[in-house]
Amino acid sequence: MNKKLLLMLAFSMAATANLTAQETPTGTPPAATDTIKKIKVVNSDTKEEKNRNVMLNAANNTGPREVNIGLPSTVGGITIQENDLPVVYFFWPELPNRTWRQSTSLGRTGLLKISEAAITTGDLGFAVNSYTKLGSDKQEVVGNLSGSHFGWLKGDVNISGPMGKNWFYTLGAYANYDPSTYDMKFAKYSDRTQIYRAGVTKRFNNGKGQINFLYKYANSASLTNYAIFKYKEGGKVEEVNDFRIGRDSYIVNDGTLKFKDLLTGKTKFADMGGSDAASFSHSFDVNGKYTLQNDWNFTFASRIRYAESSQLIGIPLGVFNVTAEDGYAYQKSGQAYTGAVNSMLGLYTDGTPTTTFLSRFEVKKTKNAHNMRIGFTEYYYNVDQFTSNRSFYNQTASAAPDKLVHNQVGSSSNTDADGFYNYNIGGEYHNGFENKMSTYFSDDWAVTDWFSVNYGINLRYQKIKGDYYLTPRTDGFVFDPSQKTYFDNDWFHIGGSVNTVLKVTKRAGVLLDFTYTQNNGQLESYSGFVTPNLSKTKSPLLGFGVYYNDKIFSVVSQATYLTRNNFQARLNLVNPDDVSQSSVATIFYDIQTLGWTTDVVASPFKGFSLHYLITFQNPVYKNYDFTAFGNNYSYNDKNVLEISKTLMEIDPSYSYKKFKVWASFRYFSKQFANLTNALYFDDRWETFGGVNYQINDHLDFGVTAVNFLNQTGAKGTINGAELITDASQYYDQTLVGSYIRPFTLEASLNFRF
Repeated sequence: MNKKLLLMLAFSMAATANLTAQETPTGTPPAATDTIKKIKVVNSDTKEEKNRNVMLNAANNTGPREVNIGLPSTVGGITIQENDLPVVYFFWPELPNRTWRQSTSLGRTGLLKISEAAITTGDLGFAVNSYTKLGSDKQEVVGNLSGSHFGWLKGDVNISGPMGKNWFYTLGAYANYDPSTYDMKFAKYSDRTQIYRAGVTKRFNNGKGQINFLYKYANSASLTNYAIFKYKEGGKVEEVNDFRIGRDSYIVNDGTLKFKDLLTGKTKFADMGGSDAASFSHSFDVNGKYTLQNDWNFTFASRIRYAESSQLIGIPLGVFNVTAEDGYAYQKSGQAYTGAVNSMLGLYTDGTPTTTFLSRFEVKKTKNAHNMRIGFTEYYYNVDQFTSNRSFYNQTASAAPDKLVHNQVGSSSNTDADGFYNYNIGGEYHNGFENKMSTYFSDDWAVTDWFSVNYGINLRYQKIKGDYYLTPRTDGFVFDPSQKTYFDNDWFHIGGSVNTVLKVTKRAGVLLDFTYTQNNGQLESYSGFVTPNLSKTKSPLLGFGVYYNDKIFSVVSQATYLTRNNFQARLNLVNPDDVSQSSVATIFYDIQTLGWTTDVVASPFKGFSLHYLITFQNPVYKNYDFTAFGNNYSYNDKNVLEISKTLMEIDPSYSYKKFKVWASFRYFSKQFANLTNALYFDDRWETFGGVNYQINDHLDFGVTAVNFLNQTGAKGTINGAELITDASQYYDQTLVGSYIRPFTLEASLNFRF
């Protein structure tokens, strides 16, 4: 599968220490985010990362942006948890934003530190953690109405309150209809999402705890758009052929793709504007807390979840020019076509059933200088015959592109009458279950008044069992059940972290952090037709820094070193000598990165606050070697795709009486757009700004401008350019890739009764 499909923006650096908080208030839409908290001294006990603004996403408004730690971005973006459990076990084929959105039905949202995620989950990275809004003694109605000048409409409401002695209820509904910023010809909305929640809470008579019974239903369909542009020397781009970047659709104008089912051989036309692109899920949660004897506090969370996950995507490959002699014609009319053609890869996962059982049990106690915690997690995940059906097609390199048919003697890219060819080349399949069982321990230990240590360990047993196919995926391929290959693997992993704070003075000190995780693989590793390399992946992260806190000024500066081995990627490669040829390659490689982050918060006078963050980093590939189209390629010491070496964030805000004015400026230095580093995008700014007004105790109103400096342009990777080594031949040529949202004006109304 293409793991670069719906990239969220990369930003920020690992292991920034805990100082001033600038986080998204619960239930607040983008127009009202950016609440500034008061300065606090470094507190080694906190489990959440600050100064992140993860809900301000310049790529889209369907979920949080990715918080970068120098490793490649993934389609899933940042890990999202709800009630201490992941909203999806694995991000493919069901993306987290298909079942989770920032909502008034969430009582609190925060960002877990890397160390906390390593201890409780055994995985490396930041994670958004959110908690369902529960009923209380007071009847409450909270909601939000949002929209944009492009026609985005969102309604979000939660009702909660008492329903009898020691019984409470919560009800929530979320509906999002977003056309995005581009005009599709086959559907009105690029994102259609509905989430409904219901729950009851029972408080125990002795006042020692409560238990919650929660249900959530989600139904969501999202599409991904791309843009064509003229690539210029120096990593700049220009609009081409009247194609407006971010405003025009680059999805085939009828929204239908044709596939051959890998399991049955039946042909199907899948509709991007209908249910073929939608996923749905049912989640049942039971969680709560109870105070035990000897001051031990017990918390628990369990979830049973069923989902049917679909993906329907068209991924651009190479762009090339054709003449009348090349045999291309419009599929609808049969009229000969000359001009720019984009070869495309279609992916279709047709409602894969997945069943998940998740549980987390934890006891904690504070005694003397220790805050101890012991926990246990059990994650079970079953996938019922995942398939990724594939086909190739050609479309015009233009706004609202048309499909093309091709018929030329001796060509390997001749299409059928519907414009499709090479069915199921690179198709994917896996089937089975995965189980992770972990126990963890942590202790926040204030050794002295001037020295504290937070340490923890995660011990995990993982088992995967199922079947897959080693049969090469040739044109027209359909699986033969008699050729299944079975696998049954298990591993033991160890992870954890040690974080220390040495207070040299009352206001200044030294930080030393170490985090380590292990992994071997997952069911998805078996999707291809080769036996995966499931050697142990080790991820050590070391950080060293200093901090200073004052009443009006706070700063932390930290250097980090991170390595990770045995990444797996399946690349959709285009032959640089013949862009009409493509293939799929499975690659294994390592990454090494060194970074330095400085984070500053200042409140020099009443009402004004400024957050400033800058990161320097240098993530590079190691042991990255493979063969394609008869040639050997090595990308050792090449910079990792899509990750800037310099990142900067400037967040000023000013509050006066009932008004607040705020802005967020993000800087990204140049980002390499292909594996050879021959192509790159020039540095760019992304901007947010807004005004919020507190109408009364029940209403507040906000207006937000996204990219208010009217920035436009490409970002991410250039599709089909993975093997390009000479950039000069692509100057002034038409290429295709992702982009940032154009100027967007959004408004929101929050209400509370």
